[in-house]
Amino acid sequence: MNELTLDNVYKASYALRGVARQTDVLYAPKIRPGYELYLKTENLQVTGSFKVRGAYYKMSQLTEEEKARGVVACSAGNHAQGVALAAQKNGIKAVICLPDGAPISKVEATRSYGAEICLVEGVYDDAYAEALRLRDEEGYTFIHPFDDPDVIAGQGTIAIELTEQLPDIDAVIVPIGGGGLISGIAYTLKNLNPRIKVYGVQAAGAPSMVNSIHDAHIEKLDSVFTIADGIAVKQPGSLTYELCSKYVDDIVTVTDDEISAAILALMEQHKLVTEGAGAVAVAAAMFDKLDLAGKKTVCLLSGGNIDVTILSRVITRGLLMSGRSCQLMLELVDKPGQLQKVASVIAANGGNVTSVHHEHVGEGSDVNGCYLRVVLETKNFGHIEQIKNALCDAGIKIVE
Repeated sequence: MNELTLDNVYKASYALRGVARQTDVLYAPKIRPGYELYLKTENLQVTGSFKVRGAYYKMSQLTEEEKARGVVACSAGNHAQGVALAAQKNGIKAVICLPDGAPISKVEATRSYGAEICLVEGVYDDAYAEALRLRDEEGYTFIHPFDDPDVIAGQGTIAIELTEQLPDIDAVIVPIGGGGLISGIAYTLKNLNPRIKVYGVQAAGAPSMVNSIHDAHIEKLDSVFTIADGIAVKQPGSLTYELCSKYVDDIVTVTDDEISAAILALMEQHKLVTEGAGAVAVAAAMFDKLDLAGKKTVCLLSGGNIDVTILSRVITRGLLMSGRSCQLMLELVDKPGQLQKVASVIAANGGNVTSVHHEHVGEGSDVNGCYLRVVLETKNFGHIEQIKNALCDAGIKIVE
């Protein structure tokens, strides 16, 4: 930790001029009414995530001998693109190890910057092990995605921008995977203004830093499972663990359903596309994971490189989680006019039927009975209850 200094963060900020964008901070009053929330749009950063900051600054600090040998890195996708871009700009050979489950869009984007791709079976930690093997065998310089003081200093440049863009900021919510991003931001903010609260967020399916901080020692998860692939890390770094223990005020988790709802809210309300990891800070604010009352709070959107092949599934989950869609199973008497009756009640209450499935009841039920499964577009959970009550008032039985 002695190698990480505020001077290095400012030095990184200078080195990144002309390479990384100073991303905008947007006011977001609709994300969670009653809170004063802002969005730091690193999803609009070069390469689509904040990772270019730490990767480029680390590469700028290499010796000529290290540059000549080339570099190797491991990543779930975003660090890969940052290293590949930095290598391209500096004329350095780059080999990137990615887990074989990484989104194709991230793999191809990394390849487009001229890097050599090595797909590794498993998750991030498996790619990490392969990158270390290549480092030892080929003599490459390893560019760690988070547990490196230069990489952390590069990520800390976001905090410098925030203090300039919102001088009276009270709190910032930051995604956590391995911990490099929040370490840089927390270290910088706490040294500039100790009163600013720094909160971390992890996916409930990958709570490596949460568990480690709670138990006061670094722990490794047996497995990780989350749509937030960018923060699906089994074990935090030793340096990032130390920095988070000292400078981070609290860490919470959010579910995949909550993340999906946040992705949907950002798309609808602010026309911003984020990946799972990029939306966790907003999910924490939306679902009251933290006490933000009276605090001018920034949610960091860390990346926007979502795999478009899963986007429709994420939106579907987000609609369900936000009360924008629901499915009802109704029990009816199988006679003319029943479907019309159901449709009339739903329409009169402002619901929109998107799917209907009719089937006869099973053994043991009324021989004249039938089930009707209806999928609806709705406004919110209150609207769903309104429709349910209206159906019951009309004598229609709701099974589920």
